[in-house]
Amino acid sequence: MRIGVLTGGGDVPGLNPAIQSIARQAAGLDWEVIGIRRGWRGLMEFDLDDPQGSAVGSLLPLTTASVRAIDRLSSTVLHTSRTPEAILKTHTPHILKVIEHLKLDALIPIGGVDTLAYAARLQAEGVKVNTIPKTMDNDVFGTDYCIGFSTAVTRSVDAVNALRTPAGSHERVGIIELFGRKSGETALMSGYLADARRVLIAEVPFDMEQLADMLLKDRADNPSNYTMAVISEGARIKDSDAVEYGEVDPTGRRRLGGISDTVSEEFKRLTGVGTISQKLTYLMRTGAPDALDTMVARSMGAMAVQHLEQGRAGVMVAVRNGTYESVPVSTCIEGERRVDVAAYYDTDEYRPRVHDLDGRPMFLG
Repeated sequence: MRIGVLTGGGDVPGLNPAIQSIARQAAGLDWEVIGIRRGWRGLMEFDLDDPQGSAVGSLLPLTTASVRAIDRLSSTVLHTSRTPEAILKTHTPHILKVIEHLKLDALIPIGGVDTLAYAARLQAEGVKVNTIPKTMDNDVFGTDYCIGFSTAVTRSVDAVNALRTPAGSHERVGIIELFGRKSGETALMSGYLADARRVLIAEVPFDMEQLADMLLKDRADNPSNYTMAVISEGARIKDSDAVEYGEVDPTGRRRLGGISDTVSEEFKRLTGVGTISQKLTYLMRTGAPDALDTMVARSMGAMAVQHLEQGRAGVMVAVRNGTYESVPVSTCIEGERRVDVAAYYDTDEYRPRVHDLDGRPMFLG
């Protein structure tokens, strides 16, 4: 069997261990693994009129020798891209021809909602596809856990706690922005573990004046005269839209980012108190994966190949109720995974509410 592997969307720690695991598991079966560079774009831009030239830039053979040490590297050796599904849909006939030309018997895409949604489309077109969910937002429907989430939270907690020093020295309010367009789980968990006084998530619009009063009181209650707040990039002030910038992409949306600056300026206007506004963004993606992401990545990579060995295709490897499972590949587009606000968030106080833990999942998702 000849398997194609690609990574799409934003990079996260844990992708290389997953790639390594796929290659090693396949090698034990005497199967061939071909890495496709730059995600779906690697197939979309493959020139069938110059296949040898395209192969040089788009393909990377994955052998036990070539993947020997990639788990020690951050990000993905296959590189990645964000290619809107609207564009991919128009190139589907070409992509199917490329898959046939490369003699790929199956694909293992590793990615977030958009990457996996297109994989489901190819599955419906007759391509054998097994998928692996990854995203630091942990928002792929059908799985309780995505590769990259634990490391992103760990990086965020470390950064929030490190920023306490300048916030305390200048007696300011720290407003720390984390990734999370539609789901606030990364901010919720990071804020909870870093013991931030307020956490603003994408699911719940907040009142700016009420928040300013809370932060002012939080600062006064601290003997060091500072306080910390964590905010999802997709959070928004009541009766306003999320902060976006840049040109509109083919899907009709702009990039998110800057809500921390907006809140910072509004807070200073309302109170006269200084702030430290910090967007962690890509710092959340840096470095090697932590132990949990390494373990989950290797397990999911192995399972994706094992299912092919068993004759099972069209599945997404998942973690559900604390165990590894597999669900139909189309599950990722059958719903949305968001924070359970009623269970884990205080909408009046803008902070995590964690109680009655008996029977709850480890990551409170």
